[in-house]
Amino acid sequence: MIKLAGQKVVVIGLARSGLASIRQLLADGALVTVNDKRGEAALRPKERIFLAQHPEVQFVGGGHPSGLVDDKTALVIKNPGVPAGLLPLEEAARLGIPVITEVEYAFWKMKAMLVAVTGTNGKTTTTALTGEIYKAAGRKTFTAGNIGLPLADVVQEAGKDDVIVAELSSFQLEGTLTFRPHLCAILNLTPDHLDRHGSFAAYAEAKARIFANQHGDDAVVLNADDPGTMQLADRPASRIYLFSRKRKVERGAYVRDGFIVLRDGVREEEICRTQDVAIPGAHNLENALAAALLAWLGGVKADVIADVLKSFPGVPHRLEYVRTVADVDYINDSKGTNPDATIKALEAIPKRIILIAGGYEKGADFTPLAKVMQGKVGHAVLIGQSAERLGRALAEAGFDAYTFAATLEEAVKLASGMARPGDVVLLSPACASWDMFRDFEERGEVFKKAVRALGGQTNGRKTRPESPQE
Repeated sequence: MIKLAGQKVVVIGLARSGLASIRQLLADGALVTVNDKRGEAALRPKERIFLAQHPEVQFVGGGHPSGLVDDKTALVIKNPGVPAGLLPLEEAARLGIPVITEVEYAFWKMKAMLVAVTGTNGKTTTTALTGEIYKAAGRKTFTAGNIGLPLADVVQEAGKDDVIVAELSSFQLEGTLTFRPHLCAILNLTPDHLDRHGSFAAYAEAKARIFANQHGDDAVVLNADDPGTMQLADRPASRIYLFSRKRKVERGAYVRDGFIVLRDGVREEEICRTQDVAIPGAHNLENALAAALLAWLGGVKADVIADVLKSFPGVPHRLEYVRTVADVDYINDSKGTNPDATIKALEAIPKRIILIAGGYEKGADFTPLAKVMQGKVGHAVLIGQSAERLGRALAEAGFDAYTFAATLEEAVKLASGMARPGDVVLLSPACASWDMFRDFEERGEVFKKAVRALGGQTNGRKTRPESPQE
């Protein structure tokens, strides 16, 4: 931990985590310079108000200039979304100045028990579910991190007897140095954010930071059914527990004769029937196994875990039911930001699906998704930056029932015209939202508003993507 009183600290990125870091830095007596690619006029109202209330914070906007980081700088805290190649970050590296993310800085202040969750998919559901279990056990519990509330905003309030359950992305973890959760989980690993990390190996390495500093009295939970995750299983210095919905494990959570079972090698407890778990889908059973294990290892009793598993309704934007119109169900899975997440959503729905997909281009391979869509999806409406490449992947896999839409609102109208009674219209984009929306939450809200506005039916027009030669 670096003593920051009277020291210059540069914060790059004035978003939620940036504001949380600045608040804590000011409390620590640091001299704060904040840098953002946006000029002051483009900042959100709450950001402009914050800067007006804190004239001691120097704001440098409209780009990332040379000289921002100098030999007087003690620390750089970057927003997780900020790429590593920015000039100020290169200057920090040359000068030997530490560059961290807000979760590392928050950890320096942490007194509470920390439970951390990462993985390609299922992070938000597992984090929220784990947090609800600890709350039901009577522990004062905070859910934070990538789930929406920065860790730096809760660490001072959370005491040594409290629990923080944190959802963490690869972007957040790659900027950690000493970060050490008492309990953590990697739910799964499939290729994602390759545009940022460059390779699956680099992406997995960022995720592995979650257990990198754990000791023998800490514990890590890994998915025994996921090959990408199990490639990391020989690396943690902490106690390793597994979860599996397909086979028995000696230490961890698994399914036996329709029951969720937890065991630590000595004791064993049945929790509840898998059919009693409230959130639907095989992927959510995996999330439930991980959450139950993270709570059990933290001392929560089996009956408390069972009660929450039976009642937890899920999280917004993840297989969220919106409404039924003309016997067609509309489901919001805006948090399906990669192909594997969309595959899991398709597998969780037993009905014929009209799929709305597409968005920000992350370099994902759409071929596995295209194969799963055969026989499951009656028609796809494609939107966003990746629409044409996604369309080509579908066509190459032999799926040609797709249509392009210019906006999400148009996509909803087109999908409603294609759906038959008994169908499901599913927004599960398989892509990030940043080409058209601020985040996946905004995308989900736009979808729900468009669904609620549906009146008559609109017939879709079938179009084809441009060929690669065009």
